[in-house]
Amino acid sequence: MEDLSRIEVLPQAFLARMREMLGDEYEEFLESYKKPRTYGLRVNTSKITCEEFEKLVPFPVTRIPWTENGYFYSEDVRPSRCPMYQAGLYYLQEPSAMTPAACLPVNPGESVLDLCAAPGGKATALGAALKGQGLLIANDISTSRARALLRNLELFGISNSFVTNETPARLAEQFPEFFHKILLDAPCSGEGMFRKEEALAKDWTPEKSHELARIQRELILQSADMLRPGGLLLYSTCTFAPEEDEGTISYLLEQREDMELLELPAYEGFSPGVPEWGNGNENLRKCVRIFPHKMNGEGHFLALMKKQGQPDMVQQPSSVRPDANTRKWLELFLEEIGLQTLGGKAFDWNRVETRGDKVYYLPPVNTGFRGLTFLRNGLYLGDLKKNRFEPSQPFALALYKNDVKAVISLPVADSRLTRYLKGETLLIEEGEARGKKRLASSLCRGIPTWLWQAGKRYSEKQISCRLESLSKKIPGQSLLCPRIFL
Repeated sequence: MEDLSRIEVLPQAFLARMREMLGDEYEEFLESYKKPRTYGLRVNTSKITCEEFEKLVPFPVTRIPWTENGYFYSEDVRPSRCPMYQAGLYYLQEPSAMTPAACLPVNPGESVLDLCAAPGGKATALGAALKGQGLLIANDISTSRARALLRNLELFGISNSFVTNETPARLAEQFPEFFHKILLDAPCSGEGMFRKEEALAKDWTPEKSHELARIQRELILQSADMLRPGGLLLYSTCTFAPEEDEGTISYLLEQREDMELLELPAYEGFSPGVPEWGNGNENLRKCVRIFPHKMNGEGHFLALMKKQGQPDMVQQPSSVRPDANTRKWLELFLEEIGLQTLGGKAFDWNRVETRGDKVYYLPPVNTGFRGLTFLRNGLYLGDLKKNRFEPSQPFALALYKNDVKAVISLPVADSRLTRYLKGETLLIEEGEARGKKRLASSLCRGIPTWLWQAGKRYSEKQISCRLESLSKKIPGQSLLCPRIFL
């Protein structure tokens, strides 16, 4: 949408309400729709530091002031085509949408819930903050959206996640007072994204806000009930509608007397909540509103709440043991690649679980929750084949550069990476690979392939045939094997 066309699609009832809400600021708000939208990415600090990212990134970026690891980039850049994106080093996210996860202080070892998590922008941020410790439950009621959520968590190398496809009510039954931190980015009318998404503006009606407010109030009560004493709940929307924002927070505070609003970090451009748009409670000023005419982003609302009581860190550790056959072939594979750690931490055999011929690395916190619909519990390591273990792509994505001895390291500008992303075989010259000589690795059509056999080297022809066979089984993949480090 260009300039005036952005304004022309805005519903008149929406504009009338915004004029009433903003008063003298209304014209400035309207002018913001004539400005180009902003573009941002968030660095995956579990894989790379911001300082390292700034040295490697091949296109111009500037810091987003209200997040520690967010960057603006220009509209003409295509960061999704960069090998750094395919290696899971950053996530593409609208700049103001980075704020909710940044405002929820997550510590390693905690149990964290992202209740409406798809497609994964906030879940990946929470998972990175956990640093492989504790438990992240990422849920979405939509099966298709939950699959996208899982893919993004795998791309980020999050190994301690439990990805569920459940109703919030079912989760509330399963997890009473369980989580240290909960993020509820609630489904909303999306008014803050009208500049970015024309379809949202065309589909908007005042009645939608009424229905969504009802849903939000159910969700926020369920979230409060899943929160441990002393735990924190971050509620957010991308709408300006008072009944979905201050109205929902007012409802929670009236229904749950053990919940209190906390002050959010201040930043130039953040606007306080308005008590009159809720139940008149002066504490609503602790909420934060983000308007596009005051900040370089879209519209958002945030509120941080604490449950009364003292927190505890009592957790039930995972305690499963792999069967003898699994351990035999997995140990042999780990020896071949020279695995020293996984995600920077010692490999824990008590977390290895075999289901059929598939092998998983469970989160360090027990997730033996029966009766729940889930897509993934922990990290999918790979498959048991005849006389071998065949590793998965998620396993490769979860590895850090120093986790293994067998490493291929290529610069971002290497033209072979570009050709690889287009579907060509990645050819490695002698001497570029670090590790045991009897380990042969290559890639074809985006499929990470680990070819090995004790005491044997594969010929180029054998590798090509093997890769061609795999590419037919798994078409359309285009992700780097993170054993090829940038």
